[in-house]
Amino acid sequence: MSGKYLILIIEPTWDPNDVPEGGMEEASRAHGAFSAAVAAAGAKILGGEALQGATSSVGIVPATDGKPAVFTNGPLAETTEVVSGYYVIETETLEEAKQLAALCPTGDRLELHPIWDMAGM
Repeated sequence: MSGKYLILIIEPTWDPNDVPEGGMEEASRAHGAFSAAVAAAGAKILGGEALQGATSSVGIVPATDGKPAVFTNGPLAETTEVVSGYYVIETETLEEAKQLAALCPTGDRLELHPIWDMAGM
């Protein structure tokens, strides 16, 4: 039975505006190779995106008890790492998802999260 998994790409604090010349092309090639490895394994990339830098983020405390929502412009916290992108993949097993996720390009580390199957809800 197949499952869906979220791969979070964690990077050292970075600003996409500070990427050196040729850096985006190099990253694009690395992510293309990851995509090819997933396809060669018979798995699927169901989605994924690169995220803008932390200064573009917005923190939200939802409205509760009649109090309005609170919005805070990023960067949101003093941190040494950021989530710079993600993929959603579908594989036959957790082990396959782990092995494929390990091929995903990152400047630091990755997180792999199983996704609940909400189709029957």
